[in-house]
Amino acid sequence: MVIYGVGLLSFCMLVGVFAGDLLGKLIGVQANVGGVGIAMLLLILLSNLHDRGLKMSLPTESGINFWNAMYIPIVVAMAAKQNVIAALSSGWLAIAAGTAAVIASFLLIPVMTRLGSPRDR
Repeated sequence: MVIYGVGLLSFCMLVGVFAGDLLGKLIGVQANVGGVGIAMLLLILLSNLHDRGLKMSLPTESGINFWNAMYIPIVVAMAAKQNVIAALSSGWLAIAAGTAAVIASFLLIPVMTRLGSPRDR
């Protein structure tokens, strides 16, 4: 059932936010440090428990897998939006650095394709 996926997702998010806030306090920053990443890792670990011998019904497993698949793209999109807002409010240097990183990534696609292709051709 999808509700179990939602329950697992909310549990992971709460643990991740708590751990991120605690980590922020430990290093002296008044922010959540890595809470979403911790939640993502915890979700991946807990959603793969069926590989370790935990028996789940097919609807339960499909609900957990659905939210496991949906969580990462949503969080990446939210983080990207926050990064763009922070870059736009930080000034031209941040915008130029972000633009240069995107251009460099696009230019490296052919290089990475050649490195990953089979050598038999």
